[in-house]
Amino acid sequence: MSAETARAVTESGRDRQARLRAEVDDAPSISAGEYRGISRRSFLTAGAAVAGGVFGFYGLQKRPEIDNIPDVTRRFHRLNERIWSTGFRDDHLAPTYSPAESSILRVNGRIGIRSEIDLETWTLEVHGSDGTVLGTHTLDEIMALPKHEMIIEHKCVEGWSQVTTWAGARFSDFQGWYPKYADTGYVALETPGGDYYVGNDRATMDHPQTLLVYEMVGGPLDQEHGAPLRLATPLKYGIKQLKRIGVVRFTDVQPADYWAERGYDYYAAL
Repeated sequence: MSAETARAVTESGRDRQARLRAEVDDAPSISAGEYRGISRRSFLTAGAAVAGGVFGFYGLQKRPEIDNIPDVTRRFHRLNERIWSTGFRDDHLAPTYSPAESSILRVNGRIGIRSEIDLETWTLEVHGSDGTVLGTHTLDEIMALPKHEMIIEHKCVEGWSQVTTWAGARFSDFQGWYPKYADTGYVALETPGGDYYVGNDRATMDHPQTLLVYEMVGGPLDQEHGAPLRLATPLKYGIKQLKRIGVVRFTDVQPADYWAERGYDYYAAL
């Protein structure tokens, strides 16, 4: 570096320092007393917020319960359902993805399917709202319905999601076997033995992307993922997509739901 270049760099540095000093001198300032006052108010405000949160939490626990959780929480859940259901359109389709993005879904949730069953003897029972058995079906009968495949994003309430490929029959096609019950407000599903159970609204069950699934990523569904038949839909979190369906029940009364009874949002929409 020449002497002339070095002198230019030094002068540039001095100019920069002078500009920074000028900005500091022009900046607003407060006295030590004012600073202590602001700090004291901030501390008191933060303390009040923490105390309010603690008292609010304990006050919430003393509220009367609706469906096993404080009434205030349940009312917010129901408000959420009204908002989401009002904006629901049965012609709206969830995004789909390319086969390259699809993979075998991680195993999560074994309630109701912890032990294996004999897939050859499995049957699906259909019940009316009073428990009357309306029909019994084998997997071959379900597979005889038109087959549909979808590559969608499966989402879990635990916060993870994964793109996977499902194939099976549309529930709306299955419903065609029971036209008398096509207008019931809800469809309940249970595992064999009833250890796990969900209730879904009619609009979700009739949606073209709600399937009775017997294949995943091109192969037969395995028992860890709900074989021989499970529900799959991109409209609900995974807690609503029952594995190993043993019973389908049509009802106009909101049916019991395993996780809703434990404080989760009944609607569980995406």
